[in-house]
Amino acid sequence: IQKECTVCGNCTGVCPLRLRKICGQEIDAKELAGIVLKGKEVLINSGGGITISGGEPLAQPAFFFDLVRHLKPLHIAVETSGYVKNEIFREMVTETDLILMDIKHTDPEIHREYTGADNTLILENLRFLCRSETDFIIRIPLIPGVNDSLSNMEKTAMLIKDAQHLKRVELLPYHQTASAKYSMINRVFNPGFEPTKKVNIRLDVFKDNNIHASVL
Repeated sequence: IQKECTVCGNCTGVCPLRLRKICGQEIDAKELAGIVLKGKEVLINSGGGITISGGEPLAQPAFFFDLVRHLKPLHIAVETSGYVKNEIFREMVTETDLILMDIKHTDPEIHREYTGADNTLILENLRFLCRSETDFIIRIPLIPGVNDSLSNMEKTAMLIKDAQHLKRVELLPYHQTASAKYSMINRVFNPGFEPTKKVNIRLDVFKDNNIHASVL
């Protein structure tokens, strides 16, 4: 007799939650850098480099900075939400060559509603980045009816328009890839907005402020 699932209580038979397991392996920064550096000559000669991404790579700052030190002299880029302590963010800016930073919303209350935290820390770090001498790219994931308004795009442009080392803005229209994964863990996809709604893409706002912008 198949008993009720003891993990979620909502299913019988083979439960997908029971089948989940941790994959991958533990590795220290020096060992990981050694693997990457096997291709060092190709990366340097081609003008390439390494992008450290995540998740949020700065959630493990000790590992991150140790890895960066072992990867030099490669060109190093990092993708970050900017939601990290000021001192960690500022050290990251000085230790890397290119920052790809997300800006999800300029309004702190809306930011809190959809992400669980306001954007005070993120905007503080953005202001520091704009004053720095490190190249950076701003990436905006466009969510229909949430952050794709003309007002939010204008406020975002105002935050970054005078930054000397801003390379460009990349707009990333919302896609529904994640929705298919929810059923695998017996959950209902309910994002809190209309995912099929057409997103507004306002490249003109950035162009009007002499900011190069593109859609990815």
